[in-house]
Amino acid sequence: MKKNMARLLAAAMLSVAVNGPVPASETTEPSGVDVNDIASLQRGAKWYVNYCLSCHSASYMRYNRLAEDLGLGEEMVMQNLVFADAKIGDTMDIAMDPGQAKAWFGTTPPDLSLVGRSRGSDWLYAYLRGFYMDENGAWNNTKIPDLSMPHVLWQLQGIQTPVYRQETSASGFTREVIDHLELQTPGLQSPEEYAGTARDIAAFLEYLGEPAILKRKNIGEWVIAFLVLFTFLAYLLKAEYWRDVH
Repeated sequence: MKKNMARLLAAAMLSVAVNGPVPASETTEPSGVDVNDIASLQRGAKWYVNYCLSCHSASYMRYNRLAEDLGLGEEMVMQNLVFADAKIGDTMDIAMDPGQAKAWFGTTPPDLSLVGRSRGSDWLYAYLRGFYMDENGAWNNTKIPDLSMPHVLWQLQGIQTPVYRQETSASGFTREVIDHLELQTPGLQSPEEYAGTARDIAAFLEYLGEPAILKRKNIGEWVIAFLVLFTFLAYLLKAEYWRDVH
């Protein structure tokens, strides 16, 4: 009985793999994100607030911390990055009711405070560039197939459609996979410009996941320099102590 159930389950999984087109398994392209690039983080904050914050909160980040870390100043943050009734010391929350969000989208949009740490900037960069319009006229994504999130940046990127190819496994089963995406309707930005936008958002999300990364990396360079100097001094001290022994 157990063997028959296993065969049926395997057959069902193979049927899905053969009949349903799936994204091709590719190595994630390096994003080139540099969290020490403050200008990139500032642009990423702008894109995030304008296109993402209406649904996705960043409740572990406060606006005044954002102003300090990104060198913007509290007045500039309040004028350009705060669109609700929030105060400078408030966290980056949203006004959307979770119950209504679940009714509209089928699931509650997650808080993105830590997505940069859990996913990594390379994955986020590929995700933001991986939206396409499928055969049913619905938004889909190469990184998360059949996601419920609409492509909020489509006006910037434009509309992409998938180009498929046949892929045969070692066991002889053939399936249709996405080979690449083609831009069918241009957006407000060129592909190169949109790639820069995706990179800036990925950088900002990586910063959100660990705001201390800006200071930690700078301090790390000084720590390494101190250790090198200390090692040199320790070697001189060791040579002085052992001089009389020899």
